[in-house]
Amino acid sequence: MFEQVFKNVGDIFHKDAGCSSELDYTEQSSWMLFLKYLDDLEFTKSIEAEMMMETYENDHRRQRQ
Repeated sequence: MFEQVFKNVGDIFHKDAGCSSELDYTEQSSWMLFLKYLDDLEFTKSIEAEMMMETYENDHRRQRQ
């Protein structure tokens, strides 16, 4: 399952003008997975706070103006 997902991500990055080797898009996919992990963690924390009728403030994300 994950093999196909990583192959698809690799194919997309390979088409990107900024990626010339597998090392380039490996670094980018690792960064994207890390950001996805953080996003999921923040979402989970906000849901848990909501269930406890508390306020969860996300100080790590940049505020859009």
